[in-house]
Amino acid sequence: MADAAKPMITDVFVAGARKGWNIATTSTLPNVLMAFIIIYALELTGALQGMAWLFGPVMKLFGLPGEAAAVLIGGWMSMGGGVGVAISLFEKGILSGEHLAILAPAIYLMGSQVQYAGRILGVVGIPAKRIPLMIALSVLNAFCAMLIMRVLILE
Repeated sequence: MADAAKPMITDVFVAGARKGWNIATTSTLPNVLMAFIIIYALELTGALQGMAWLFGPVMKLFGLPGEAAAVLIGGWMSMGGGVGVAISLFEKGILSGEHLAILAPAIYLMGSQVQYAGRILGVVGIPAKRIPLMIALSVLNAFCAMLIMRVLILE
């Protein structure tokens, strides 16, 4: 019995490329674009400097400027947004490559919690009273990862 239903590798590739294009254009790109606009607005209004002053002491523990808090807040709301904020601050010279290396694990460890908490945790039946603890643990993991990355970067 021949396996006539087996798709060609080119068909599989094209189908995957279409799915990837759809994700990039409907999810990732809008989040990154939004992040560039938010950073521009924060910088224009002076709020970015206020954020740097407010979060500077905490971010200094991780070897980061205070503006790096915008990356964490953006990543917490949307992973693509956090990456976009990081790229925007890097492009402006506020963040360095070392800063990005410290921030990257945190973006992914606590990424998109605001966006997905209700969609995923609520649907699978997690009691609402446990969701804040789950979010806090992810944020704690992210901060621990930044400390570890700082140590690794300094070596």
